[in-house]
Amino acid sequence: MDTPSTSRKRKKRLPPLEIGWREWVAFPDLYGGSIKAKIDTGAKTSAIHAFRIKEVMQGGAPHVEFFLHPEQKRKKPEIRCIAPIIDIRRIRSSNGVAQERFIIETPMAMGGRVWPVEISLTNRDEMGFRLLIGRDAISKRTIIHPGKSYLLGRKEDAKTK
Repeated sequence: MDTPSTSRKRKKRLPPLEIGWREWVAFPDLYGGSIKAKIDTGAKTSAIHAFRIKEVMQGGAPHVEFFLHPEQKRKKPEIRCIAPIIDIRRIRSSNGVAQERFIIETPMAMGGRVWPVEISLTNRDEMGFRLLIGRDAISKRTIIHPGKSYLLGRKEDAKTK
């Protein structure tokens, strides 16, 4: 039996979020709005549509500056973002082409919950979704219903409550 001096504080595990194959997601540190995301368990790493990507120094540490078009099939708004670089990885896309990509870590809000995720930056102009959520971002936190969409609500529901 645990005593107060020997027991550790146990984190209360929340039940998994039930999500569909597409959901609205927010990144409060990058952009104040929501982005439509495709949930893709075939992808290990998440990817967001970014352009004009360049490495910059900020506070003596390497960062990446990039721009987002958060809305599908639209060139406006254009959101400027900057984030610390946590890695540069060679990632193979669905068409088999490998590409070196900057990786950032940022909080992701989904279904009223927030947790840190790693995201690769790449041009997804030709893709159907500006944001792809890979299995590393949702593992042990979600149950996916592949025949359903937007189980967590609509665009405005993605932000933290």
